[in-house]
Amino acid sequence: MKNFVVRQADPRMKRVPLSKLLPGMVTSENVYTSNNQLIVPKNTTLTDKLITKLELYDILNVRIDEIETEARKNKGAAAQIVSAKDAQQGELEGESYSEIIKNSPEFIEFQANFDEAISGFKNSMNAILEQGEPINVNEVFHNTIETFDMENNNSFGFFHFLQNMRQYDDLTYAHCLNVSLISNVLAGWLHLSEEDQKLATLCGLFHDIGKLTIPDSITKKPDKLTDEEYKIMKNHTVSGFRLLQNQDVSDHIKNAALMHHEKCDGSGYPMGLKGDQIDKFAKIVAIADVYDAMTAARVYRGPLCPFTVIEIFEKEGLQCYETEYILCFLENVVQTFINNRVKLTNGLIGDIVYINKHQLSKPMVKCGDQFMDLSQEKDVSIECFV
Repeated sequence: MKNFVVRQADPRMKRVPLSKLLPGMVTSENVYTSNNQLIVPKNTTLTDKLITKLELYDILNVRIDEIETEARKNKGAAAQIVSAKDAQQGELEGESYSEIIKNSPEFIEFQANFDEAISGFKNSMNAILEQGEPINVNEVFHNTIETFDMENNNSFGFFHFLQNMRQYDDLTYAHCLNVSLISNVLAGWLHLSEEDQKLATLCGLFHDIGKLTIPDSITKKPDKLTDEEYKIMKNHTVSGFRLLQNQDVSDHIKNAALMHHEKCDGSGYPMGLKGDQIDKFAKIVAIADVYDAMTAARVYRGPLCPFTVIEIFEKEGLQCYETEYILCFLENVVQTFINNRVKLTNGLIGDIVYINKHQLSKPMVKCGDQFMDLSQEKDVSIECFV
């Protein structure tokens, strides 16, 4: 008969919230999804892509080996220094595409409208949460989407603008507005009716209303969440549904708040729904929500390159989201970056000239007189826009 020994938790193994994970940290245990699928093995050095993958699967925290992380720290720091030098060199070569966008009158107007819309949305949410006022759907819609000339700026301009106005630690209000606008664009790409495009926009706007009820002591806690705190965090979907339950709004808006973390393969929460059990508008919001979260800035870097996000969707997300919706989104969003100048992981700089339909994250890039088909270059990918 075997003797079993109860081991004390190793003090060097620290559980770190997703928002605090950094490239170079080393996992001290296997990380599984809610349905027990292994996504990151033990003793793995985290990278941007792996952290984003954890985000895709709604992993809230990971146990980190602090001693092993420190042992690998020098190597990671050296790589970051090289990357910073490369970025500085790129800045010396002339005005970047990002700078051109930020200096354009159209972007300046978009940013002003965005700031005004956030302020209005925040006031509306405070009135609902603190004073119990009813939601005036038409007024909220007018104060958000109608402040943006989406038809004239078109979705191409919008994604360029959105990529260039990210700031670290986006507020829930800004995230909701981003998701609202992305949902609006995706609904248009799906050729939904004008009324349904408006509904998708509102679903995105209110999808995270439940997070506004969670105390900062939980959302910003640097240490491991207790079982009860973890439950409260994941319960923001149910809290949002309850806040909207007695409001005179569409059931689709209520369902989007409840179901935007559900996955078509059943790996999501809070109910583990699959396929047609999930509201179609919640499926639209889920894609917009994850895209916005993954392209948002972190403390250690600027916004993640959209092509990195598209690659992660291709490898990890196709089974999680409605096939028609996710393919439509990826095929259209990648087209918005045609003719953009990018830096490749091999150091070359070039322009995107052609999209490979069967591998959207690996376009054709013209570097000087050389054409590089990234779908044929196993070890080369797009690092960032320049």
